[in-house]
Amino acid sequence: MTNIPADNSIVVEHLHVVRGDREVLPDLSVTVPRGQVIGLLGPSGGGKSTLMRAVVGVQVIAGGTVSVLGEEAGSPALRQRVGYLTQAPSVYGDLTVRDNVRYFGRVIGVGGDAADRAIEAVALTDHADALVENLSGGQWSRANLACTLVGDPEVLVLDEPTVGLDPVLRRDLWDLFRRLAGDGRTVLVSSHVMDEAVRCDRLLLLREGVILSDSTLPELLERTGTTDAEQAFLALIDEAAARDGGAAA
Repeated sequence: MTNIPADNSIVVEHLHVVRGDREVLPDLSVTVPRGQVIGLLGPSGGGKSTLMRAVVGVQVIAGGTVSVLGEEAGSPALRQRVGYLTQAPSVYGDLTVRDNVRYFGRVIGVGGDAADRAIEAVALTDHADALVENLSGGQWSRANLACTLVGDPEVLVLDEPTVGLDPVLRRDLWDLFRRLAGDGRTVLVSSHVMDEAVRCDRLLLLREGVILSDSTLPELLERTGTTDAEQAFLALIDEAAARDGGAAA
């Protein structure tokens, strides 16, 4: 196992993942520092969710290593230290928001106060006693996020957490992610919405299982000579296509 420097929380080395007959991640290596919001951006089907599943230890891998906080991804020691938000909600529709969050809190050994703080953090206090099945789609997503936050994890892995939310709630959640990072936590957030790039400390642009760029937004814009993340991403895609075409020729 590779030793992780104190300023890093995640180290992925030569990760190889095959799903069915498709090679999703052919040979991916990346290091994620502590105390930052890292945006994992790219089109659907590019490997973002697969990489996140590998980081939390629920993805079967064909090769390579993934280390989180000095432990092998998925180790029992990480169960409370890593929070994972999937695209598909994990909450129970026939329970209230409060009962859901307290249930997940009990699983990892925290009390009702932690549940109340998590509910407040996602702005659902006024709906804490509502059944989840009666909530809107955005409220359902926030209830799911509260269950992820209840253990106060050191690393948060969030797969498309702002999908379906209105602009105000999206802004509020990004403010929350920034506060968490300011407290020294690592927040790895996936999105296919390029305008969310401006809210991240660092960007990983992933396409077809390959990281096209690992940099800050200003560095990315300078490299590509563009004015926004979407233009930069398209420029990198064109650059990669031209390079691949040249190699094939």
